[in-house]
Amino acid sequence: MRQIVLDTETTGLEWRKGNRVVEIGCVELVERRPTGRTWHRYINPECAFEPGAQEVTGLTLDFLADKPKFVEIADEFLEFIAGAELVIHNAAFDVGFLDNEFSLLPASPGTLRDHASVLDSLEMARQRFPGQRNSLDALCRRLGVDNAHRQLHGALLDAQLLAEVYLAMTAGQTELGLAGPVDARAAAPQPGRARAGSLGPRPQVLVPAAELEAHRARVEAIRVRAGRVLWDEAVEEAVATA
Repeated sequence: MRQIVLDTETTGLEWRKGNRVVEIGCVELVERRPTGRTWHRYINPECAFEPGAQEVTGLTLDFLADKPKFVEIADEFLEFIAGAELVIHNAAFDVGFLDNEFSLLPASPGTLRDHASVLDSLEMARQRFPGQRNSLDALCRRLGVDNAHRQLHGALLDAQLLAEVYLAMTAGQTELGLAGPVDARAAAPQPGRARAGSLGPRPQVLVPAAELEAHRARVEAIRVRAGRVLWDEAVEEAVATA
Protein backbone atom coordinates (compact mmCIF):
# COMPACT_ATOMS: atom_id res chain seq x y z
CA MET A 1 0.00 0.00 0.00
CA ARG A 2 1.38 3.41 -0.98
CA GLN A 3 0.61 6.37 1.26
CA ILE A 4 1.62 10.00 1.02
CA VAL A 5 1.67 12.02 4.24
CA LEU A 6 0.87 15.56 3.12
CA ASP A 7 0.86 19.05 4.60
CA THR A 8 0.38 22.54 3.17
CA GLU A 9 1.07 26.07 4.33
CA THR A 10 -1.09 28.94 3.12
CA THR A 11 -1.41 32.74 3.13
CA GLY A 12 -4.41 32.55 5.47
CA LEU A 13 -7.10 30.35 6.94
CA GLU A 14 -9.80 30.54 4.25
CA TRP A 15 -9.38 29.91 0.53
CA ARG A 16 -12.79 31.48 -0.14
CA LYS A 17 -11.25 34.81 0.89
CA GLY A 18 -8.62 34.55 -1.82
CA ASN A 19 -5.88 32.88 0.21
CA ARG A 20 -3.48 30.57 -1.63
CA VAL A 21 -1.06 27.70 -1.01
CA VAL A 22 2.58 28.75 -0.39
CA GLU A 23 4.17 25.40 0.47
CA ILE A 24 3.48 21.69 -0.01
CA GLY A 25 5.37 18.88 1.72
CA CYS A 26 4.91 15.15 1.09
CA VAL A 27 6.49 12.03 2.60
CA GLU A 28 6.04 8.65 0.92
CA LEU A 29 5.30 5.44 2.83
CA VAL A 30 5.02 2.00 1.25
CA GLU A 31 3.67 -0.82 3.40
CA ARG A 32 3.98 1.50 6.40
CA ARG A 33 7.68 2.19 5.85
CA PRO A 34 9.32 5.38 4.58
CA THR A 35 10.86 4.97 1.15
CA GLY A 36 13.11 8.01 1.48
CA ARG A 37 11.17 9.86 -1.22
CA THR A 38 9.68 13.26 -0.49
CA TRP A 39 8.15 16.01 -2.57
CA HIS A 40 8.53 19.59 -1.39
CA ARG A 41 7.89 22.93 -3.06
CA TYR A 42 7.62 26.56 -2.05
CA ILE A 43 5.06 28.36 -4.21
CA ASN A 44 4.58 31.98 -5.24
CA PRO A 45 0.99 32.62 -4.09
CA GLU A 46 0.43 35.72 -6.25
CA CYS A 47 -1.32 37.35 -3.29
CA ALA A 48 -0.51 38.85 0.11
CA PHE A 49 -0.49 37.06 3.47
CA GLU A 50 -3.28 37.63 5.95
CA PRO A 51 -2.15 39.31 9.19
CA GLY A 52 -0.45 36.73 11.41
CA ALA A 53 0.03 34.08 8.73
CA GLN A 54 3.66 34.99 8.08
CA GLU A 55 4.49 34.64 11.76
CA VAL A 56 3.18 31.05 11.72
CA THR A 57 5.31 29.91 8.77
CA GLY A 58 8.20 32.35 8.77
CA LEU A 59 7.74 32.76 5.01
CA THR A 60 7.66 36.14 3.28
CA LEU A 61 6.56 37.40 -0.11
CA ASP A 62 10.16 38.42 -0.81
CA PHE A 63 11.31 34.84 -0.26
CA LEU A 64 8.50 33.43 -2.41
CA ALA A 65 8.84 35.97 -5.22
CA ASP A 66 11.12 33.80 -7.36
CA LYS A 67 9.42 30.49 -6.53
CA PRO A 68 7.23 28.72 -9.12
CA LYS A 69 3.53 29.42 -9.29
CA PHE A 70 1.09 26.58 -8.62
CA VAL A 71 0.35 26.17 -12.32
CA GLU A 72 4.04 25.38 -12.87
CA ILE A 73 4.20 22.55 -10.33
CA ALA A 74 0.66 21.12 -10.55
CA ASP A 75 1.47 18.28 -12.95
CA GLU A 76 4.54 17.22 -10.98
CA PHE A 77 2.54 17.23 -7.74
CA LEU A 78 -0.28 15.17 -9.23
CA GLU A 79 2.22 12.66 -10.61
CA PHE A 80 3.75 12.18 -7.17
CA ILE A 81 0.45 11.55 -5.36
CA ALA A 82 -1.32 9.61 -8.12
CA GLY A 83 -3.12 6.53 -6.81
CA ALA A 84 -1.90 6.90 -3.23
CA GLU A 85 -3.78 7.25 0.03
CA LEU A 86 -3.12 10.75 1.37
CA VAL A 87 -2.71 11.06 5.15
CA ILE A 88 -3.58 14.64 6.10
CA HIS A 89 -4.17 16.22 9.52
CA ASN A 90 -7.43 18.19 9.39
CA ALA A 91 -7.87 17.12 5.78
CA ALA A 92 -10.76 19.48 5.02
CA PHE A 93 -8.39 22.45 5.28
CA ASP A 94 -5.68 21.16 2.92
CA VAL A 95 -8.10 19.52 0.50
CA GLY A 96 -10.13 22.73 0.25
CA PHE A 97 -7.06 24.78 -0.58
CA LEU A 98 -5.70 22.28 -3.10
CA ASP A 99 -9.07 21.87 -4.82
CA ASN A 100 -9.23 25.64 -5.11
CA GLU A 101 -5.76 25.72 -6.67
CA PHE A 102 -6.85 23.09 -9.20
CA SER A 103 -9.95 25.11 -10.06
CA LEU A 104 -7.76 28.12 -10.94
CA LEU A 105 -5.69 26.21 -13.49
CA PRO A 106 -6.33 26.81 -17.21
CA ALA A 107 -7.45 23.18 -17.54
CA SER A 108 -8.68 21.96 -14.18
CA PRO A 109 -7.67 18.35 -13.36
CA GLY A 110 -10.72 17.97 -11.12
CA THR A 111 -10.41 17.55 -7.39
CA LEU A 112 -7.75 16.01 -5.19
CA ARG A 113 -9.93 12.97 -4.57
CA ASP A 114 -10.05 12.33 -8.32
CA HIS A 115 -6.35 11.41 -8.06
CA ALA A 116 -5.94 9.94 -4.57
CA SER A 117 -7.96 8.83 -1.57
CA VAL A 118 -7.81 10.84 1.65
CA LEU A 119 -7.43 9.72 5.28
CA ASP A 120 -7.90 12.40 7.94
CA SER A 121 -5.48 11.72 10.81
CA LEU A 122 -7.26 14.34 12.96
CA GLU A 123 -10.50 12.37 12.83
CA MET A 124 -8.54 9.21 13.62
CA ALA A 125 -6.94 10.93 16.63
CA ARG A 126 -10.31 12.20 17.88
CA GLN A 127 -11.66 8.65 17.85
CA ARG A 128 -8.65 7.28 19.67
CA PHE A 129 -8.24 10.17 22.14
CA PRO A 130 -11.76 11.60 22.65
CA GLY A 131 -12.01 14.80 24.63
CA GLN A 132 -8.29 15.53 24.36
CA ARG A 133 -6.30 18.02 22.33
CA ASN A 134 -5.31 16.43 19.06
CA SER A 135 -3.19 19.05 17.34
CA LEU A 136 0.04 17.80 15.77
CA ASP A 137 2.08 19.19 18.67
CA ALA A 138 -0.23 17.59 21.24
CA LEU A 139 -0.02 14.22 19.49
CA CYS A 140 3.76 14.44 19.28
CA ARG A 141 3.92 14.96 23.04
CA ARG A 142 1.40 12.19 23.74
CA LEU A 143 3.04 9.63 21.47
CA GLY A 144 6.66 10.44 22.24
CA VAL A 145 7.56 11.94 18.85
CA ASP A 146 10.35 14.49 19.18
CA ASN A 147 9.15 17.85 17.82
CA ALA A 148 11.57 20.10 19.69
CA HIS A 149 12.89 21.42 16.37
CA ARG A 150 9.43 22.60 15.27
CA GLN A 151 9.68 26.30 16.02
CA LEU A 152 7.63 27.32 12.95
CA HIS A 153 5.10 25.55 10.77
CA GLY A 154 6.78 24.05 7.69
CA ALA A 155 5.04 21.73 5.25
CA LEU A 156 7.80 19.12 4.88
CA LEU A 157 8.76 19.11 8.56
CA ASP A 158 5.12 18.80 9.58
CA ALA A 159 4.58 15.97 7.07
CA GLN A 160 7.58 14.12 8.52
CA LEU A 161 6.27 14.57 12.08
CA LEU A 162 2.78 13.53 11.02
CA ALA A 163 4.20 10.38 9.42
CA GLU A 164 5.71 9.38 12.76
CA VAL A 165 2.52 10.30 14.63
CA TYR A 166 0.35 8.35 12.18
CA LEU A 167 2.52 5.23 12.44
CA ALA A 168 2.54 5.49 16.22
CA MET A 169 -1.25 5.87 16.36
CA THR A 170 -1.85 2.90 14.09
CA ALA A 171 0.84 0.54 15.33
CA GLY A 172 1.50 1.48 18.95
CA GLN A 173 5.02 0.96 20.23
CA THR A 174 5.63 -2.45 18.62
CA GLU A 175 6.88 -1.40 15.19
CA LEU A 176 6.65 2.12 13.86
CA GLY A 177 7.92 1.23 10.39
CA LEU A 178 10.87 3.60 10.60
CA ALA A 179 13.61 1.06 9.90
CA GLY A 180 14.47 2.37 6.45
CA PRO A 181 13.59 2.26 2.76
CA VAL A 182 11.55 -0.65 1.53
CA ASP A 183 13.09 -0.67 -1.93
CA ALA A 184 16.33 0.77 -3.19
CA ARG A 185 14.75 1.86 -6.47
CA ALA A 186 11.93 3.64 -4.67
CA ALA A 187 14.43 5.36 -2.38
CA ALA A 188 16.69 6.56 -5.19
CA PRO A 189 16.70 10.35 -5.68
CA GLN A 190 14.68 11.59 -8.62
CA PRO A 191 14.81 14.94 -10.39
CA GLY A 192 13.13 17.60 -8.30
CA ARG A 193 12.69 15.27 -5.35
CA ALA A 194 14.69 15.40 -2.15
CA ARG A 195 15.69 12.42 -0.09
CA ALA A 196 14.49 12.50 3.48
CA GLY A 197 16.31 9.38 4.62
CA SER A 198 14.95 7.91 7.81
CA LEU A 199 12.31 9.90 9.61
CA GLY A 200 14.49 9.69 12.69
CA PRO A 201 15.00 7.39 15.66
CA ARG A 202 12.06 5.44 16.94
CA PRO A 203 10.25 7.64 19.46
CA GLN A 204 10.00 6.60 23.08
CA VAL A 205 7.13 7.56 25.34
CA LEU A 206 8.43 9.44 28.37
CA VAL A 207 5.71 9.87 30.98
CA PRO A 208 5.98 13.12 32.99
CA ALA A 209 6.37 12.71 36.74
CA ALA A 210 3.08 14.54 37.34
CA GLU A 211 1.19 12.03 35.21
CA LEU A 212 2.84 9.10 37.00
CA GLU A 213 1.83 10.55 40.35
CA ALA A 214 -1.74 11.13 39.14
CA HIS A 215 -1.85 7.50 37.96
CA ARG A 216 -0.62 6.20 41.30
CA ALA A 217 -3.19 8.33 43.14
CA ARG A 218 -5.99 7.07 40.92
CA VAL A 219 -4.99 3.42 41.37
CA GLU A 220 -4.75 3.87 45.13
CA ALA A 221 -8.23 5.48 45.27
CA ILE A 222 -9.69 2.50 43.41
CA ARG A 223 -7.80 0.10 45.66
CA VAL A 224 -9.21 1.77 48.79
CA ARG A 225 -12.79 1.58 47.48
CA ALA A 226 -12.67 -1.87 45.86
CA GLY A 227 -9.96 -3.60 47.86
CA ARG A 228 -8.09 -4.68 44.71
CA VAL A 229 -7.48 -3.48 41.16
CA LEU A 230 -6.55 -5.33 37.98
CA TRP A 231 -3.28 -3.38 37.99
CA ASP A 232 -2.20 -5.42 41.07
CA GLU A 233 -2.75 -8.66 39.15
CA ALA A 234 -0.73 -7.39 36.19
CA VAL A 235 2.17 -6.46 38.47
CA GLU A 236 2.05 -9.83 40.27
CA GLU A 237 2.06 -11.68 36.95
CA ALA A 238 5.00 -9.65 35.67
CA VAL A 239 6.97 -10.39 38.85
CA ALA A 240 6.13 -14.11 38.67
CA THR A 241 7.30 -14.44 35.08
CA ALA A 242 10.40 -12.26 35.41
